[in-house]
Amino acid sequence: MLEVNNLIKNFKTGFLGKEVTVLRGVSFCVESGEIFGFVGPNGAGKTTTFKCILGFALKSGGTINLMGETNGKVGIKSRIGYLPENPYFYDYLTGEELLRYMGELHGIKGKALEDKMDVLLSKVNMSHARKVQLRKYSKGMLQRIGIAQALINDPEFIILDEPMSGLDPIGRREIKDLILEEKAKGKTILLSSHMLSDVEALCDRVALLMSGRVVRTGTIGELLNEIHTDYELFLEGSGDDIQEHVRDLSVELEERAGYLVLKFDEDIKARVLEAIMKSSAEIVSLHPMRKSLEGLFVEEASKNE
Repeated sequence: MLEVNNLIKNFKTGFLGKEVTVLRGVSFCVESGEIFGFVGPNGAGKTTTFKCILGFALKSGGTINLMGETNGKVGIKSRIGYLPENPYFYDYLTGEELLRYMGELHGIKGKALEDKMDVLLSKVNMSHARKVQLRKYSKGMLQRIGIAQALINDPEFIILDEPMSGLDPIGRREIKDLILEEKAKGKTILLSSHMLSDVEALCDRVALLMSGRVVRTGTIGELLNEIHTDYELFLEGSGDDIQEHVRDLSVELEERAGYLVLKFDEDIKARVLEAIMKSSAEIVSLHPMRKSLEGLFVEEASKNE
């Protein structure tokens, strides 16, 4: 569906027009029918990459192949849905007027458009505010109507830049369900989000962007297998007894909420558990601390500081 190779983007800034490189050879591909996550810290170049893909910004180098065509082909844009990071719509339009306007831009008219509007307003839970002007919408409401307009043309390829921004937990759940529903229809979705737990729950594959470069790409399972994991073990029992049994191991101990908590590296997990079994302590819980997309994100960010 999308192939980006060695994408470079330079900007000129300041009075002297000093050239700054934002994208430094970004490469990744998105397969048809998958949800692809594009994550990275603020300023890494995620939105700039999306703008180059859509043709809103001219690339300085590299190639972009979208749906079998170069991204300069205007015709393919009718097959794309897009939610920008900070959507801005004309304040004095109502929700339904915005959707009608966007639908007519795509050549949808009459009853087909009205039916499509009704369905989308219901899906994003905005039917109650369809006749309210956008200037009276909250951030979360604007986000919902922005997602609806991105889907008005029943696009094959959907690009969502921070779709969960401004949404409460219920709204996030509803939008995640909507994204999964679109995937079930065979749609291809490229999204960025700082809600890494949502990326883990939604995405088939993920690219991690740092300082204008893709540093990791793969399935969530593949990426997490590369992370070195720390563990926390919650115990009930005598602190002195436990310290006696783990004194030769590299274990951090602290008291928390009435429990004794042991922190240790995955390399010595078996030895720690063996030592605890010899003590009088009772194991309450054991769980990994860093085996998550957030852990990988932090690990890569520290390398690029």
